[in-house]
Amino acid sequence: MLSAISPIDGRYSSKVSELANYFSEQALIQYRVKVEVEYYIFLCDLGLKNLSSVDEDTIQSLRSIYVDFTESDGRSIKDIEKTTNHDVKAVEYFLKEKMKALGLESSLEFIHFGLTSQDINNTAFPLMIKDALTASYRPALKDVINRIEVFVEEFKGIPLLARTHGQPASPTTLGKEFKVFSERITSQIALLDKLPIKSKFGGATGNINAHKVTFPDKDWIALNNSFIESLGLIRMQTTTQIAHYDHLAAIFDNIKRINTILIDFCRDIWTYISMDYFKQKVIANEVGSSAMPHKVNPIDFENAEGNLGIANAIFAHLTEKLPISRLQRDLTDSTVLRNVGVPFAHTLIAFKSILKGSNKLLLNQPKLQADLEANWAVVAEAIQNIMRREGYPKPYEALKSLTRGKSSITQKDIHDFIATLELGKEIKEELLAITPFNYIGYY
Repeated sequence: MLSAISPIDGRYSSKVSELANYFSEQALIQYRVKVEVEYYIFLCDLGLKNLSSVDEDTIQSLRSIYVDFTESDGRSIKDIEKTTNHDVKAVEYFLKEKMKALGLESSLEFIHFGLTSQDINNTAFPLMIKDALTASYRPALKDVINRIEVFVEEFKGIPLLARTHGQPASPTTLGKEFKVFSERITSQIALLDKLPIKSKFGGATGNINAHKVTFPDKDWIALNNSFIESLGLIRMQTTTQIAHYDHLAAIFDNIKRINTILIDFCRDIWTYISMDYFKQKVIANEVGSSAMPHKVNPIDFENAEGNLGIANAIFAHLTEKLPISRLQRDLTDSTVLRNVGVPFAHTLIAFKSILKGSNKLLLNQPKLQADLEANWAVVAEAIQNIMRREGYPKPYEALKSLTRGKSSITQKDIHDFIATLELGKEIKEELLAITPFNYIGYY
């Protein structure tokens, strides 16, 4: 671990080890094996010349090749690749040896029939991403949303001095400010759920040439659509040798937006901590500063912000690069796509840091109250709008003269102003009842 170049494989490895099931070299090989095996099984049921259907026991034995795939199997394929210098061809040769052991020598050549390596890769990667989203990303994000929602309920109705442009503004509530973030993220998840995960599966240059010329009586468009759908994906109908990756770009852009919302969240919480609105639980034996013993730093939110930034930078490159390929194919997508797990890892690290930091937060409500008490000028909006309602001339200008740019406006200043207004007693009582603590709208 100390020799790892990336902190994902070193310092943070324990936080993201689950992603190895989807984004490691071992996982990629295993998913390739799955696609090859499942397509062979699919072909066996089509009544093709020299390819007999296989019984259920044989199907189970075939599927066990990828279900029970071991590190030793992965190393065997990597050893074959040393000779072939081609990763997918190495998978094909590995499977042919496995099929011989199952007595399927007569149909070895139907492994990888009519396919190019990108049919395998452009199906394996979407499957990897789909499974990672389901098993790892979504549950981790749900934990973050749930924690934010706990804050929404815990801080419901607690008045908070809002700050627009960094300046005191009409009061809000702390619970609502947290609700803003959970609603934003939830909206983005709804969009993410609508994005299809697609596969390219159409032969050497996307036209399904080999399938059609070999078995022209079959409707290979419909058949390949059916096969890809059996894997839980959608087949792209018109491609070159590779997927155009627009669907993955849309997914990555969506995740990037969620990350951006969480960067916004981390910065707001960091700022609230710096304003003393939140204290942080002290962890025994933990050091905040090597020089200043008193420090309790908001390191978890800083860590999350940094990791979300790295994730977004890589997601941005993926979305900008992957949809671009010279003519029918160049190789740039291959090396780039191998890094798809990296931004997911940094995102997962960030989620866990946000949870850790959130669990340390302690509300310092007296500080919130003190800031509200020191900023009575924020009720000016309320007063001038009631004055408008009553037909009072130039209410905005009257409040502006009283409050704008003043270093301090007290409750007495506001009440003395109300006393000068030519309004009825009931209206003045209505105005006098407004405070920075109750002028909080619906939330």
